[in-house]
Amino acid sequence: MNLKLLAAIIALGSFWGFAECLIGDWLRTFGLPAGALLTAIVAISLMAYSKTLFPTTHGVQFGMGLVAGSLRLTFPFGGCFICSAIAIMGEGLLFELIWTALSKDLRQIQSIPMQSCLGIITGYVIFVGGYTITQILTPVLSTAGFDLSNLVAYTPQILAAGLLPAVIGAITIPATLALRRVSVTLKDTTYYRITATTTVLCWCLVIGYTLILLNHLL
Repeated sequence: MNLKLLAAIIALGSFWGFAECLIGDWLRTFGLPAGALLTAIVAISLMAYSKTLFPTTHGVQFGMGLVAGSLRLTFPFGGCFICSAIAIMGEGLLFELIWTALSKDLRQIQSIPMQSCLGIITGYVIFVGGYTITQILTPVLSTAGFDLSNLVAYTPQILAAGLLPAVIGAITIPATLALRRVSVTLKDTTYYRITATTTVLCWCLVIGYTLILLNHLL
């Protein structure tokens, strides 16, 4: 893996994790569906954008999910943070699997209707899939253990929850893929400064905000 690719994965994953923690916390205070909104807008757009940058490289989106999930683990608020971290990592993996067949040539998806259909499928599958993965793995990693009957009971709720990400994904994917028309060339020094600054800033903001909240609770 070259250094530019690694820097992009860490920076984009860090921004995704930052959004899940801080923006997600803000959305939850207003009673909004933070998970669905962040998946449909932030996660999908960042992963689709990374696919335009590295169309034939495998592991990029899953790597972003691992980084974002790791940052989510440092923010023990907003419900079950372990569940959220697992779901984020699962979304990265599922996006990778869905878009693997498209990695050879994204130009095949030129029409807006085709891009919208892809957005609907992506939004629904990665959100429902990530939700399902965390329902399986979280109990496995805890003392409770996995109970299939619990998953079956929650299945209708999980399937219904994928509707909002699917609808928003129909807009997110075309908007993100439109960035392919914008050509930006950065010098190596500028590229590394931007990615490094983004990474450090996201982690510092999340960890700093976490410490502030913990201090108020003590």
